[in-house]
Amino acid sequence: MSAIIRGRVWKYGDNINTDIISPGQYMSLSIEKQAEHAMEAIDPEFPKKIQPGDIIVAGDNFGSGSSRETAPLVLKHLQVGAILGNFFARIFYRNAINIGLPVVEMGDTSHIDEGDELEINLLEGTVNNITKGTNYDTTKLPEHLVEMVSLGGLEAYLAKRMGISS
Repeated sequence: MSAIIRGRVWKYGDNINTDIISPGQYMSLSIEKQAEHAMEAIDPEFPKKIQPGDIIVAGDNFGSGSSRETAPLVLKHLQVGAILGNFFARIFYRNAINIGLPVVEMGDTSHIDEGDELEINLLEGTVNNITKGTNYDTTKLPEHLVEMVSLGGLEAYLAKRMGISS
């Protein structure tokens, strides 16, 4: 994964909780099967329409609710390129980073529309809305977190730091 992510926007509102992202009734299934039901309470077609690298743009408090680790896992399985939001629930944010799913806080995502094409630069903390020709500042991810995401998550990052080949 690169520090620059480019993809099409799928936009959702405030307070998208982990029960919406990864419905509890499917928890006994594999991640692959759980992913078939991702976001179904608000967008039943989400797993079919999302393409590798697409970007979820959310409002406030994305990933609130339980500390359900399957929420970021199903989005990563669907190959979501990044999630851009006003702010994230703390545990969801850390779970996403730990599995290598980029989450970026922007403060105000209201200027971005579904279908826009974005380019997110994780190192510079910028978003280029290619569709609209506008640029936005985001919260920069620290370099070690960008490296962690680029390597695929915490396990790969620690293995590299410890000199362990995978």
